[in-house]
Formats: sequence, C-alpha cells, structure tokens
Amino acid sequence: MTHLSKATCEACNADARPVSDAELAELLGQLPDWRCEVRDGVRQLERAYRFRTFKQALVFTNAVGGIAEAENHHPALLTEWGKVTVTWWSHSIKGLHRNDFIMAARTDQLAERAEGRS
Repeated sequence: MTHLSKATCEACNADARPVSDAELAELLGQLPDWRCEVRDGVRQLERAYRFRTFKQALVFTNAVGGIAEAENHHPALLTEWGKVTVTWWSHSIKGLHRNDFIMAARTDQLAERAEGRS
C-alpha cells in the first residue's frame, strides 16, 4: 500500500494551494486505479469499487463515511447495487489538494479490508 495512506491530512482552507500538474502526475502514479475528472472546471479524484451485493457496497459506503468524518473531509459517494463510486476533492479550494490523495489511499485500504472479508 502506498505511503499516502499513512500521511497526515493538514487543515485546508480557501488559501491552500491546489496540487500542481507535476504533483498531480506524481500522486496519481501512486494511485493507479484513480482517475482525475474535471467537472465544472473543478479537478476531482474518482474511482469505482465493485462488490457482490448491495449490502457489501453499503457497508463500504459507511466505512468511507467514517474516515471522512474523522478528517472532516467529505467525498461524493454514489452507492449502487454492487458498486460504489467515490469522488474526492477539496471544496474550499475548488480543486485537488494533497489531502484528497491521502483520503483516496485510505479508501483503497478500506476496500482491501472489505475484500478480505468477502
């Protein structure tokens, strides 16, 4: 697992600097299953996770909600039968911050744990 999952999120406010293009490429290299999407001019990290049942998808959604609450950093979560799409971005800067990559790595850890229980 990437060292990003063990990194510490920092307080992010409207004055925080979004990741540069070079940082984006380097950080995405550590999260190969994530992609950068641009919606309404805002860069976002997104990944879809597959599950065998809706119940498994819902348990995962709630686990992601738990880590989001712990950091006070909240993603968009779309829960469907057998699938959860997670989208991270920093609302305060309307773009991507290093925190988003940390949270994406932690989300991957949750998914790995969920797979181990299935």
